[in-house]
Amino acid sequence: MKTELLYEGKAKKVYRTKDRQDQLVLAYKNDATAFNGEKKSSFDGKGRLNNEISSYIFHYLSEQNISSHFIEKLNETEQLVSETKIIPIEVVVRNLATGSITKRLGIEEKTPFSPPLVELFYKDDALGDPLINDEHALILSDATTEDLAGIKQMTLHINNVLQKLFLEINLTLVDFKLEFGRLKDGSIVLSDEISPDTCRLWDLDTQEKMDKDVFRQDLGDLLHVYKVILQRLEARS
Repeated sequence: MKTELLYEGKAKKVYRTKDRQDQLVLAYKNDATAFNGEKKSSFDGKGRLNNEISSYIFHYLSEQNISSHFIEKLNETEQLVSETKIIPIEVVVRNLATGSITKRLGIEEKTPFSPPLVELFYKDDALGDPLINDEHALILSDATTEDLAGIKQMTLHINNVLQKLFLEINLTLVDFKLEFGRLKDGSIVLSDEISPDTCRLWDLDTQEKMDKDVFRQDLGDLLHVYKVILQRLEARS
């Protein structure tokens, strides 16, 4: 089904599809990166786990009437998705304070945000994905004021839905990153992936970190953690 390689990022490869001009294949890699690519490693089977987890979550969001680029899981490491023009803005939702925001603003670790805090970052590796405001986003992308308002509304709705999902499998959704893209008709939908690479998840009982922080902070076996998340998701089905 896949033909020309269009793009290779840190975690995925993107291919054109034969005879389907408006659809792409996302192939998940085994690579793990942190600190804007300064720390790198590879874990045999990580691509499969991220694909399985992300496919499960996108399917769940579809059941909740949340539109995304996801069409179907093709195999262990690949997804079929609708082609979108990615808006170069990463939308980060924070339910609890941890990571960069505690250092940036001096907010105490585990401080809850109510309502959840939404931040925008310009998607540019060369610049280190800087924090931006709405006015910057209007300059740096083709998004309009109405688009940004809609993206934030969708983001908070997705946060509510995902919090409930993760609570069902005994995890706290601490924070996560979303990306959005335009379909050919101009409508904006959720894109990219949702996985432990893009979410911070803590075990509800032990507070154990169940995400890529295990790799970032050398806390243990990354593959084991991802396998546990997939097992919990599959057990709820």
